[in-house]
Order: sequence, then C-alpha cells, then structure tokens
Amino acid sequence: MVTAARATRNTDDDGHTGGGAPTRAEGPPAHADRPDASPPHADRDGAPPAYANRDGAPPADSPRPGEARSDGAPACADHAAPPHATRADDPLPRPVLRSAVELYLDLHAHPELSGHEHRTAGRLAARLTELGCTVTRSVGGGHGIVGVLDNGPGPVVLLRTELDALPVTEATGLAYASTVPGVMHACGHDLHIAAVTGAVALLAASRDTWRGTLLVVGQPEEETLNGARSLLEEGRLYERFGVPDAVLAQHAAPLPAGTLAHAPAGGPPLMAGSVAVEAVLHGRGGHAATPHLNVDPVLMAAATVLRLRTAAAEATAPAEQAVLTVGSVRAGERGNVTPDHAELSLTIRAFTQDALDRLTTAAERVVRAEAAASGAPRAPGFTVTARSPALVPDPELTARVRGAHERLLGPGRVLDLSGSPATEDFPHFAAGGVPVAYWMLGTTGAGPWRTARAGGDPVPPNHAPGFAPDVRAALPVGIAALAAAARQVLAPRSAGGRGTDS
Repeated sequence: MVTAARATRNTDDDGHTGGGAPTRAEGPPAHADRPDASPPHADRDGAPPAYANRDGAPPADSPRPGEARSDGAPACADHAAPPHATRADDPLPRPVLRSAVELYLDLHAHPELSGHEHRTAGRLAARLTELGCTVTRSVGGGHGIVGVLDNGPGPVVLLRTELDALPVTEATGLAYASTVPGVMHACGHDLHIAAVTGAVALLAASRDTWRGTLLVVGQPEEETLNGARSLLEEGRLYERFGVPDAVLAQHAAPLPAGTLAHAPAGGPPLMAGSVAVEAVLHGRGGHAATPHLNVDPVLMAAATVLRLRTAAAEATAPAEQAVLTVGSVRAGERGNVTPDHAELSLTIRAFTQDALDRLTTAAERVVRAEAAASGAPRAPGFTVTARSPALVPDPELTARVRGAHERLLGPGRVLDLSGSPATEDFPHFAAGGVPVAYWMLGTTGAGPWRTARAGGDPVPPNHAPGFAPDVRAALPVGIAALAAAARQVLAPRSAGGRGTDS
C-alpha cells in the first residue's frame, strides 16, 4: 500500500494526495517528463493525436517523452499509450482513444447546466448505441440515460458518469474552451463521460472474455445533488434495469495525472455527507432614502451570513471536520431601492449524520433569530433541497478494484486519499446494500505540478475557472481504470484460452 507520503519519495511513481490542490506540491507527478499541460494536439487532418498505431504499437517516429514530434508538436504520449485494463504494457487501441478524445473535446466546448443536459445526454446515448448498448432516455423525468450491454447470464455492473457542468466562466485559455458564456465543465464530468465510453468500447470488443451485464448510467444534476435520487426513485432504476452487483465510478481530482487514489481500508469516509438549503429572508421594501420605513433584507442577510460562520464553529467539536458555506446571496436590482426579500443558498458538509443534523439545526436557528432581531414582517423560509450521506466505498469491492489498479499502473501510482469535505450524491446508489467503489483520477499535468511545488501558483482545483485536466495523461488511465474495475466483477469466460483481469 502506497500512501501519498511514500509516493513523493518514489523516483518514477511520485504523487501527492489530499483533500484539495496543494499550495506547494510535495513531489513531481507521475509522467513528470511529459510536456506541460496543453490541449491535445490534432493530427494534420484535424483528428485527435495518434497515441498508437492500429496494432497497438507506438508510431515508428514516436519521440521520447517530452520531445517534440517531427511536425513540431509536443509528444502526446510516452513510447506507448497508457495501459490497457489487463496489462500495463498493452496500450489502448487507437480507435478507442481517438473516439474518446473527440467526445471529450466536444463536450468540454459545449457544457450544459444541471437540468439542461439535453445535448450532452444525446452525445453519450449516441456513442453507447454505436457500441452495441440498448439505450433508454429520460430516465427519472430529466435527462438521465441508461445503456445496457447484455453479454449473457452473470453479474451486473453499473458504471456511473455525470452529465452536468457548472455556472463558472472558463479562464483556461484552452483551444477547446467552453463556447457557452458563464458555463464550464469545471468539475471534470466531460472527462468522466469520455472515459466511460472508452471503457465500454474496450469491454464491448472483448465480449469473449467475460459474462454478465454492463449498465452505463448518465446521471444529470449531480451538482445540485438531485440526480441520483431522481434516477433511483422517480426513474425506478434498479426496478427497471436490475439491481447491480457493483456500482463503479471515478472522479477527476487535482492529483498528478497518471495516478489513481482510493480510500484506505479502515479510514474515514472518502467524501463528506451534505445538506443543501435555500433560505429566504423577508423584509419590507421601499425607497432607499427612507430606511426608517423599510426592513432591509440585505442587512439581515449580511448579519445572517456572518453569524452562520460562527454558529458552524460553535456546533462542531474540535476533532470533527465540518464546513458550512454560503455560496450565494441574492437580493435586489437597484442601489436606490430596498428590496423586499433576500435569498441565501447554503451547503453543510460533515462526515457523520449527527454532525450534519446538528449543523442544519444550528443554521436554521440562526436564520430565524436574525430575522426576528431585524423585525422581519414574517418568518423566513428554510428549505432543505437535497441531502447526501457520506461516501463510504465497500471495503471488499474496493480491495478488489484497487488490486486491479495496482496491477494496471503499479502500486506506486495508486495512492491513499484521506477523507475530503467535497461531496457527491453517488452514495445513493448504495441503497439497499449495493456494493459501491469510487476512486479519484489524477488530472494535473507536470508543468502545473512543478510550478506549485516550486512555490508558484497553486494547482487550480475542481470548480475553479482555471481547472484544466491534462487530457493526454488522464483520459487513457481513466478508460483503463474503469474497464479493469468492471472486470473484477464480471464473470470470466474462457475463449480460446483467453482469460480476464483477476
């Protein structure tokens, strides 16, 4: 087992892990000799880079890592593409990687917000159909999709990917940056979708080696924490498509590209649980020149925000990890008009249900008390809009998946990840005791990592305007990691002496 501290001492397989992007990285990333992160360079015909020839071998004129190609463009891979789901020396087929890169570039340029993922769902559905899946659209009343690849009797494995983007204005300067004003794939969901399609392509092409059913779920509204429950409850996901024997997912993280990270056995939850709240503070609107006749909800909101931060600290034991964030304050339209209400959006995060309940109660108490202290004409609204439990991957399934990843990449590039206060609605897929496994996919290129290590700009984390995964290093590993994980659950099938991952 390699921890982040040990990984930083390795010469070839270094890495850093933790709850967020490092201010000063503690060691060079895997593939430290790769060129700095930049858009995947296209071939002269405009197609994505050639990572390997059709037979899986690297191009004859493939440069050494970090060197320029003969046409002057940076090298897009090491001597061969990153490993296949079976052996570290078996590169991904060129058509699989080419298709995944093309999909990623398109999705990144055309992000869609939660609840509006029509185009994104359509692109994923079309690709799954091409790969032989039976696809059902509009599962759960939104843009959820389910693809089914039936390969005979055997275990059922569900691969989950998210569809939605964030209301963030991109500032990466990438050639394929978002074309939608104010909307960006700042959390890596475009990378997740591309990786899932690549993994399905690998598994579809090797049906003679496994038995069972592959379910691929494209989940909308992850960022609002509503999508998973909608699929499971309104969409009756497990009733209609079968209860899976395992649910698998990965998530982009500001770790070194070329690494994966799992929750260590017996450690804290991989991610915190959360509660999302919308609060409405009611005032009495009027002219800005007559404050004595008004009840100003803007001042009420300002006092509430400050008091909420104090209440969170007071409701949390020193040894606990908990976070209360006011992410949005909305009030008024003009500087000379006192509005009649203000709205607050809160997120509460903690690793235990007790702490979540305690902080939610404290937050409601503060909102109501500040409204009363300000003389609000009526009681405030306090509505919990979403809940998600802490993410605790199944230990047995995680051990099997981690073993596959260590065989895939080498143990030095599979890291331990301490619990993160980030949150997900993925834990809902564990309803009824369904085993789930979840890991982090490193996305930070060598250049940004070295800069952070040297005391320069920190690595842009998820949700930041500058979040820019090193696609050349991260996407092939993400594809191979998902396929290798799925093979740990799908039943092996002997065909001409061929086997599977085990």
